Amino acid sequence: MKKSSILLLLFLLLAPCTGPFVRAQRTNQAYWSYIDKYKDWAIEQMHQYHIPASITLAQGLLESNAGRSRLATQANNHFGIKVGGSWTGPYIVQSDDAPNDRFRKYKSARDSYIDHSKFLQGKRYQGLYRLSQTDYKGWARGLKAAGYATNPAYAEALIRVIEMYNLHQFDKGKHRTPKTVAAAASAVGGDDFFQRHVVYRNNKNYFIIVELGDDMASISKGTGVSLRKLRRYNELPRDYVPTAGDLIYLQKKRKCASREFRKNPIHIVEVNQSLHDIAQLYGIRLESLCKLNNWEEPQAIEVGEILRIR
Repeated sequence: MKKSSILLLLFLLLAPCTGPFVRAQRTNQAYWSYIDKYKDWAIEQMHQYHIPASITLAQGLLESNAGRSRLATQANNHFGIKVGGSWTGPYIVQSDDAPNDRFRKYKSARDSYIDHSKFLQGKRYQGLYRLSQTDYKGWARGLKAAGYATNPAYAEALIRVIEMYNLHQFDKGKHRTPKTVAAAASAVGGDDFFQRHVVYRNNKNYFIIVELGDDMASISKGTGVSLRKLRRYNELPRDYVPTAGDLIYLQKKRKCASREFRKNPIHIVEVNQSLHDIAQLYGIRLESLCKLNNWEEPQAIEVGEILRIR
């Protein structure tokens, strides 16, 4: 499997805060968007091949850097699968464990998901199928033991991603809308909304990801949360027009990032990222984010700037 991307992700996930070049961001919008886009394929493959959907999604996220790696963008390869002895299709060359390693190239990302499931039917992975479909920790450790990846911390990386993004919710074959949210939606006839939207959880708050065709009125109607509250919870102006991929919280955000960031409580500003983007990313109130950085009001930020999030 593609070792360089795993090493980079582990550095981001596990490195202690030792200087300005250490990135504390361990949850990001690209990851949420990837999960929202590919969760149904992962569940579909689980029903057919009995591979936990959480494992498939976590591997896809790690191996493809949430669909942004060269292998994913140029070869539709989301799982870092190399050519191997049985592959007769096209391939792409990229240095990994050895110079000029050959990786499988697919016509579509869906073909990559299907081939990943078939790849795990190989003899070396048969022991995994004795595990429960909900035992994502066992699967993660079993994949590493069977040699799926050479990095010694591969299993821990999978488990961290699964738990951070609550991917194990998909291992039961469907996603469940929290009772408190479902009750509010049912009261206003918004049940259909949650057939198209998953309710995620971040920093102890529920949120949905904006889909194409959504507007604030439809989100309000579907979730049972008033427009006024949605704007207040997400600190949005009245003329805000949602864009596909935006995070919309259904509750008031917190005063700081979650406890997972207590050992590394910083964020390094990325390209085209606003202060509001960062507040949404970690489920923090904009006012609280300013206070954490000793600002009386929101400030202009620059790429590479270090912000406290806790």
